Amino acid sequence: MERVAIIFGSSRNDGDTQKVIDHLNENETFTIFNLNDYKISYYDYQHRNINDDYISLMSEITENFDLLIFATPIYWYTMSAQIKTFLDRITDLLKVKKDIGRKLRGKKMGLISVSNDDDRLPSFAEPFSHSASYLGMSYIGDIHVVVENGMLTNTEQSKINDFKNIFS
Repeated sequence: MERVAIIFGSSRNDGDTQKVIDHLNENETFTIFNLNDYKISYYDYQHRNINDDYISLMSEITENFDLLIFATPIYWYTMSAQIKTFLDRITDLLKVKKDIGRKLRGKKMGLISVSNDDDRLPSFAEPFSHSASYLGMSYIGDIHVVVENGMLTNTEQSKINDFKNIFS
């Protein structure tokens, strides 16, 4: 079984994306990294933020996990600011902490997006799939989950289960 890290970025810790993660991780097999629990600042060309939590978090993730699944709500047709900042900071792993960056090669990446409508743009997953390719990772795919009135329908639960079957 893959060692799975779910990288969760949302403005609400207990929102719809968390409901999806809870269903996906009902057996508590995966490790969840809520980006709100870390101090991660925006990418900085001078690398003045090198001592925030990003490098240590990525060191832990690259050492201990085979599959990184990003979980994000859709805000204004795109990923959350937390996930965007996390992805931008991968540049530190290509410029300053190359030893950590090299450990991404051969790992896998997936994506879960969440909203209240089936309104995800066809291009939504491209930053993730292209980043995976650039980093030498395999992109296992993605799902978009619609949460209606705070609830996961049977159809959406099945979609989550099918996605989980890809890697577990």
